[in-house]
Amino acid sequence: MTTKVVMAWSGGKDSALALWRLQRDPQVQVLGLLTTFTRRYQRVQMHGVRRILVEAQAEALGLPLHTVWLQPQAGNAAYEEGVRGALATLRDEGATHVAFGDLFLQDIRAWREQLLAPTGLAPLFPLWGQDSTALAHEVVTAGFHATVVCVDPRRLSARLLGRRYDEKLLRELPDGVDPCGENGEFHTFVHDGPSFAWPLATMLGVHREWQQHLFADLLPVAQRPALQA
Repeated sequence: MTTKVVMAWSGGKDSALALWRLQRDPQVQVLGLLTTFTRRYQRVQMHGVRRILVEAQAEALGLPLHTVWLQPQAGNAAYEEGVRGALATLRDEGATHVAFGDLFLQDIRAWREQLLAPTGLAPLFPLWGQDSTALAHEVVTAGFHATVVCVDPRRLSARLLGRRYDEKLLRELPDGVDPCGENGEFHTFVHDGPSFAWPLATMLGVHREWQQHLFADLLPVAQRPALQA
């Protein structure tokens, strides 16, 4: 029986790696991506990535993008209401599972399981319990290209903001920083990878500070190349 999955999509490396694993499973059909945006700023919550770039990712991945819109200061109750509403629609359209890119934070997993419980959809965690260092190297060696778009300056140097997520960056991470940023040390945006039909070109804009985090504003600089007749 085919597992029909919606991928909870942040646009970062962990969700991209989890999606890629699901797409290689012949028993899984990925129906689309689900992303939460802030309505006022038109950006991904926590990552600060522009909506237009996530839409470009979905196009390059060949998957529909389903959105949940929240106010910038929305709390957990508003988030849960919005996500459950979107999932009810996706369930009615045939989805059976929702996949997440979480690695090891048990409280986050428990919260997601609680979130899904009333929806009739089951959670999937394709990366759960696996070694962060091994996963970080897999992201790089598999051919994912990503940029660090958010850092918590209390945990990580702001100099890494806007850097490419590669082996050089992994070597420079200080002790105590998870190489996948699972504790919130940093977030990324994926430009390309084995599941992308084409790469996404971006340029770095200004750096911004919001809620004690620093963000690199990525700007689109090119659209999908025209197809040859």
